[in-house]
Amino acid sequence: MSSFVTITHEDCLGHDTGPHHRERPWRLETVRGLIDEMELPVIEAREASDEDLLLGHDPAYLEALEEVFARQEHADLDSDTHVSPGSRRASRLGAGGALQAVDLVLSGEAKRVFVATRPPGHHATRTRAMGFCIYGNTGLAALHALERHGLSRVAVLDFDVHHGNGTQDILWDEPRSLFISSHQEPKSLWPGTGARSETGAHDNVLNLPLASGSGASEMKVAWEDGLARLEAFKPELIIVSAGFDAHREDDISGLLWTAGDYWWLTNAIRGVARRCCEGRIVSCLEGGYNPTALAEGAAAHLEALAR
Repeated sequence: MSSFVTITHEDCLGHDTGPHHRERPWRLETVRGLIDEMELPVIEAREASDEDLLLGHDPAYLEALEEVFARQEHADLDSDTHVSPGSRRASRLGAGGALQAVDLVLSGEAKRVFVATRPPGHHATRTRAMGFCIYGNTGLAALHALERHGLSRVAVLDFDVHHGNGTQDILWDEPRSLFISSHQEPKSLWPGTGARSETGAHDNVLNLPLASGSGASEMKVAWEDGLARLEAFKPELIIVSAGFDAHREDDISGLLWTAGDYWWLTNAIRGVARRCCEGRIVSCLEGGYNPTALAEGAAAHLEALAR
């Protein structure tokens, strides 16, 4: 058994959003370069099937997407979410890679897996694409673990600077899940969701909003509460939405995290995983739109997962 592996696929670079979009291929090239430099084990991602996607998405939404993809042209799913002829395969590789990572961890073939794919997923709801995201990768992975592997408790943690509204939507009425998200205050950052009052249908959602301008100390206070809630939940698997846009160099937000903060948080998550679920973690790439911020944050996350 390997303790840590990565999942990625070159075809995720074929999701062409145009030269001026925030979410472009260089993001994945940066992370794949880190994986190569660190000489981490790599497995090719598999595509998600229709049955995989139906775990968390409405059939009518998937049918509408297929109609768009069948045209084999550039199109806008909303004001932020652009697709191209390569987007169908790329997005299915992202969702499939997340489910594949769950399979590897729960079969004992790996303890921890990082999924380096694009487009990201945590804004895609059951019924719509938004915020650069097409399929809800981590939400689907959680439901895959619950429905197909028979787990009783799965946690999804999200430290992207934007609230994971799509994951929250997918897991809102799932009592076997716990979703915990830190993000910049909803009133000052898109998508405007993620207030503390949003607690899920079964008290299974914990939002940790952070004020613009806050850094390490505020992040640690928030996540100490989050990690205590996580440990009390006793997850059998931890899934992470790993976004690196809370970094101080990323101008998409107003948070002031550093590489050391990502290392601290990842290491803290590993500690809970060791105590609760035999160290089992699946992490999936989300945001990060500044080259320095993404490289530093992702490197710290990978180092903490791989050691």
